[in-house]
Amino acid sequence: MSKLYIADKVFDSRLFLGTSKFSSYELMSKTIAASNTQMVTVSMRRLDPERSHKDNNMLKHVRRPGLQLLPNTSGVKNAREAVFAAELSRVAFETNWIKLEIHPDPKTLLPDPIETYNATVELVKQGFVVLPYTIADPILCKRLEEAGAACVMPIAAPIGTSRGVEAKDMLRLVVEACNIPVIVDAGLGAPSHAAEVMEMGVAAVLVNTAIARSGNPVEMAKAFQLAVQAGRVAHQAKLSVPSIDAISGSPLTSYSL
Repeated sequence: MSKLYIADKVFDSRLFLGTSKFSSYELMSKTIAASNTQMVTVSMRRLDPERSHKDNNMLKHVRRPGLQLLPNTSGVKNAREAVFAAELSRVAFETNWIKLEIHPDPKTLLPDPIETYNATVELVKQGFVVLPYTIADPILCKRLEEAGAACVMPIAAPIGTSRGVEAKDMLRLVVEACNIPVIVDAGLGAPSHAAEVMEMGVAAVLVNTAIARSGNPVEMAKAFQLAVQAGRVAHQAKLSVPSIDAISGSPLTSYSL
């Protein structure tokens, strides 16, 4: 499987993981290892401010060689708050990579497109590698690319719903419009969903709920990794499903009894 290039990093795995919703840090750590992921997203809100960097319980389970930490700004409501959170995360996590999340509605957690664009512009100016969580809108995603985003992370369905690829047609348009990696973030509920979007040409997927809330997160992570690989290989092989006409080599014929 071909390598994935994002900013100054190279990834062999195209499955990225979220770190919330696991029943324990130990299980989270085992799942990360089983998935072979090379990037995990973590929230500033999950850091224990009373502990040092070395003693912080969550960080002890995600800091490992070859694993890129991707802090996120989950919980902020506008661009100003997002920039402030990113500046804090650069110090706390010792990285200029940031997953930009701005969702003012705590019920749906849908991204605010205007504030996301404004924050991207400012964060790029400050030298951040910005990976914005966004709706599957090809025009918006192209604007984010032009603003300097390292990739775009459109949703397949509302975050945490595990509904699958509800934004299928829009995701295809995003892939066609963008010259930067498209990483599907949110809504995937099964390995088959991951394979489906990878076949469409997205560069990678980020999964959390479907793995962390499954009956066996370690095995589910393995299943997602295999599905991502299969979908990527299928895309590279230019998988197509021929019509019945193409299979038969002749037009369909109607028969009457």
